[in-house]
Amino acid sequence: MDSDTAARLLRVSRATLYAYASRGLIQTEPDPINPRRRLYRAADIQRLRTIKERGRSPRAIAAAALDWGTGTLPSRVTLLAAGRLSYRGQNAVQLAGHASLEDVARLLWACEEADPFAKPPPDGVGARRFRGAPPIDRCRALLSLAPSSPLALAAREPAALAIEAGGLLRIVAAALLGVPPSIRPIHKQLAARWRLNRNRADLLRAVLVLLADHELNASTFAVRVVASTGAPLAACISAGLAALSGPRHGGATGLVEGLLDEAERTGDPGSVIASRGGRPAPGFGHPLYPDGDPRAEFILDRLPANPIRTGLIEAVAAVTDQKPNVDFALASLSRAYALPPQSGLVMFAAARTAGWIAHAFEQRADARLIRPRAVYVGVPPLG
Repeated sequence: MDSDTAARLLRVSRATLYAYASRGLIQTEPDPINPRRRLYRAADIQRLRTIKERGRSPRAIAAAALDWGTGTLPSRVTLLAAGRLSYRGQNAVQLAGHASLEDVARLLWACEEADPFAKPPPDGVGARRFRGAPPIDRCRALLSLAPSSPLALAAREPAALAIEAGGLLRIVAAALLGVPPSIRPIHKQLAARWRLNRNRADLLRAVLVLLADHELNASTFAVRVVASTGAPLAACISAGLAALSGPRHGGATGLVEGLLDEAERTGDPGSVIASRGGRPAPGFGHPLYPDGDPRAEFILDRLPANPIRTGLIEAVAAVTDQKPNVDFALASLSRAYALPPQSGLVMFAAARTAGWIAHAFEQRADARLIRPRAVYVGVPPLG
């Protein structure tokens, strides 16, 4: 629908409507008749109307916020607005042009002059153990063995926490790859393990930067819940890894790999998408990026041309007008560089650990327990 209709239905000004769209609450697209105008997704307008009609009670606000709603926690870590991703005020895509994951970790953790990577990686964690397990499972197992302070998270000094954070990030990377912890930048560790040349290693560096944080996604929210209890950093990261592994989150890269496999096997991406009968294709669309995921655009623009990948993107666009998201980009990168299975998830987990730690630190400073209430809809009590 056009902007006048959308604003009238929401009972807001056009300026407020534009603000909703810039925050990713309403998906927009150019008007095919007049490209200078934009059309607003009717389903998003209806969703916002429903939220407003629920009233402003705490219960209604909380229910709406937990489903792609407005932010439920104040944060200074990451901003998603107007189709851009920023880390503490710095554009993530611009950072991807030169920074390493370690650089971004220092930024996200607000380390100031302290360097969390000044000390060598911790000993005593057998990263080669559980070699036969999937990377995420191996990582969670090894984190349970990582040295950790018996003090509650809130009782730790910031400098000591930063040093522990740097060590844990290295442990996570080592465990995901099944190698000993190293002082080398993490993108170089990945490149060495996967036998990639310097140019490809540099793209991995950029990818890790783009994946470092993404505001209050499911895994980050899980981390903040655990951090709010005062649990150790290793436990917070384990919670994030558990949430990330699900197919609706980081595990979506595996679904995209299946889609790419089917398209390559048939040689006809268009028929693969048509056979889905209108069901959403994994790796396409993102509620927070109505005009396209900038992380995916950055990665895909730097991959060698591939007719199967291009065919899938065009076929999905013809049916739904959705653009590829970062899950599709990671799976495409893995395919282009002949990386091992689950490598997309490995990159995701290694990078996002930096963001999880930043949110654990922020939740520590907040010093409040996250404890929502349930709305009981079951059988009424007897008697």
